[in-house]
Amino acid sequence: MGTKTGTGEAAKAEDDSADTSADRSGTGAGAGAVADADAVDDGATEPGTEPETEPASKPGPRGATGVGQGAAAVVSAGLGVVSLTGSWLGTVASARETLVGQLETAADSTVAVQIKEVYGDAWQTSALWGGLFALTALIVGVAVLVRPAFGTPGAAQEPWIKSVAWAGVALGAIGLLFAVLKYTDVLLGLPAAG
Repeated sequence: MGTKTGTGEAAKAEDDSADTSADRSGTGAGAGAVADADAVDDGATEPGTEPETEPASKPGPRGATGVGQGAAAVVSAGLGVVSLTGSWLGTVASARETLVGQLETAADSTVAVQIKEVYGDAWQTSALWGGLFALTALIVGVAVLVRPAFGTPGAAQEPWIKSVAWAGVALGAIGLLFAVLKYTDVLLGLPAAG
């Protein structure tokens, strides 16, 4: 009987060790599965919350305002160039003034009167139109430069808009100076008669 008991105890010990190893392998497999589930949960978010992602690009405050400011800056620079080079409107006004001077000048007028009526008035009309274009360029350029102060706080203006607006202001100031000098006969005044 002792043998049976020994054999029974040995069999029971083998069964217990098999159960323990099965539990260990089952626990290991179960622990591995739980660890894998935890790893998956780490990348996910809780229900009802949004994942934290950085925006691809933040829309700027410029929008249509930047387009308008850019267009106004280009207009300012263009008007400044026109004030220096002359415009079709100034040319037509000058030619009209020449024609009026010829019609109003009598044939027996002195040379000085003829020069003033025919050429002097036309020259001043051309200077006046150049000055108007220059003044408009100056006003538009300054308006573009001061616009951000009255717009959305913290809204930055594109650097190219500032550069073109400053070019318009500079061209307008130079054109206005030349127009005044031309109108007052300081720059390329009329020749003296006789």
